[in-house]
Amino acid sequence: MSRVLVVEDNVNLALALRHSLESDGHVVDVVGDGHAVLARPTGEPLDLIILDLMLPHVDGFTILRGLRARGDVTPVLILSALGEEVDRIQGFRLGADDYVVKPVGLVELLLRVQAILRRSAAAPGPAAAGRHVVGDVVVDLGARTVVRDGRSLEITPLEFDLLACLIRNRGRAVTRDTLLAEVWGFPEPRRVRTRTIDTHVATLRSKIEEDPTRPALILTVRKIGYRLDG
Repeated sequence: MSRVLVVEDNVNLALALRHSLESDGHVVDVVGDGHAVLARPTGEPLDLIILDLMLPHVDGFTILRGLRARGDVTPVLILSALGEEVDRIQGFRLGADDYVVKPVGLVELLLRVQAILRRSAAAPGPAAAGRHVVGDVVVDLGARTVVRDGRSLEITPLEFDLLACLIRNRGRAVTRDTLLAEVWGFPEPRRVRTRTIDTHVATLRSKIEEDPTRPALILTVRKIGYRLDG
């Protein structure tokens, strides 16, 4: 049973989210103020935070930045009416695991929640082990570390899973459907319409590519998906 914190100041939406999540078997807490999130004890266990961005007193970006700055690695799913690409990229750069734009169907939202919880619960198995050199980046799949020029990179769990999937298929084009199924955990990826993959790839490129505007490692395969070279 997973414990989920919903940070949402719209009372009707917060109640709907609580009902859906509890019906799916989760224990749910709801707060409508950003201060309440940052004031929670760091040792209080949570499996997921669903975070609105436009909150009273403290906005969601500030909350996410504060959580990551104090070493809180609880998975965060941003649920916001802010749908511009710059907002999504900002969320992912601050350490969000997923970004969903309102309005969204509750079924899709629950699928995204389930996918995040599966990823965070999964321990690396024998197939995940191994050290790989990608350009000037060293990726250790077992230790889940990414190092470039001797410096550890700040990679979110979802970004690491995306990179690991590309490494396992190195030199081959990986379709968006495959990435949605293997990284995001969607059982029926063709029913999911999202630019989440492209946004995550852009953020990952900004961290591992020498020139993200002219990528040499993660290449776009037009109308198909992505391929890892290097």
